[in-house]
Amino acid sequence: MPSSTRQWILNSKPTAAPVLDGPNPTFKLTTTALPKPSATQALVKTLMLSNDPAQRTWISAGADPERMYYPPIPEGAPMGSGGLAEVIESGDAEKLPVGSIVVASTNWTEYSVQEIASCRVIQSIEGLDLGHFLGALGLTGLTAYYGIKEVAAATRDDTVVVSGAAGATGSMVVQIAKKIIGCKRVIGIAGSDDKCRWVEKLGADVCINYKKDTFEQDLIRETDGFVEVYFDNVGGDTLDLMLTRMKRHGRIAACGSISNYNKGESAGLKNAFEIISSRLHIHGFIVLDYLHKFAEVVAELVGAWKEGKIILDDSMQTVVDTKFEDVPKTWLKLFEGGNTGKLITRIVQ
Repeated sequence: MPSSTRQWILNSKPTAAPVLDGPNPTFKLTTTALPKPSATQALVKTLMLSNDPAQRTWISAGADPERMYYPPIPEGAPMGSGGLAEVIESGDAEKLPVGSIVVASTNWTEYSVQEIASCRVIQSIEGLDLGHFLGALGLTGLTAYYGIKEVAAATRDDTVVVSGAAGATGSMVVQIAKKIIGCKRVIGIAGSDDKCRWVEKLGADVCINYKKDTFEQDLIRETDGFVEVYFDNVGGDTLDLMLTRMKRHGRIAACGSISNYNKGESAGLKNAFEIISSRLHIHGFIVLDYLHKFAEVVAELVGAWKEGKIILDDSMQTVVDTKFEDVPKTWLKLFEGGNTGKLITRIVQ
């Protein structure tokens, strides 16, 4: 059994985009000793890492612990992340047998000691890649379900706009809205024509490329008559524009603000008049508040997949084979717009 492990620690909190080179890089590769697991713990080997835009907020230089839902990562501590891991040694083999595949807070480490009670054992499903348990059947899928069904309370009579529609959360929102809830019309927003065509294959009635010069006119045209629901993954200018496209008493589920994470800017909301005059309901939410529904939601999503209602295939995730030395490089792809669906790091030798 390994007595030490390599890990990536937070070396310096960034004020803008994280940097991997130079005299003061954001992350640093180190080696640390591994304790022997106790009777309530297990030693696990990381197989895959979850890459999520929210991780950027955990390392921000100006993060206020009083305002964070997740404690900011201090300099010198391992970079936080969920992961898929294999149990190498168990302090209680009856509760958690060696060889089990689990989802755990692995952080950016090769090996880690986990509390058995905090590990979620994964039972493989024929026809589904294990990576989906970090994405569509993990916290990403739960976020999409919670946000569109509970927070935005979308119904069959609603028109829904989804920004970041080609991303991990947005692609599930599109499918849940159109294929499970049965919303009347679903409009996606994504960053290329290819991504837009993929989002339409998932079920969107139309998807608009926000990088085109005609984006604003295109969005206004497709939201003629205005819309009841907006699921916001990006914040910034897109949120400000969507505030002008909402029906009176429209509902906005505020999930993320990836357009601002590396800029040190606010999430948008320049159009305060629109919020007031249209009596808009803007509801920020965190998936951690919905964890008690995890098993129930995953069962529903798996059932919808088996019935052919939703797509859970290789197109729903971008899995990048990555040497441990290159883990930060793969994570940064989140902010380059190169992935469709969930971005997953698969650790290789």
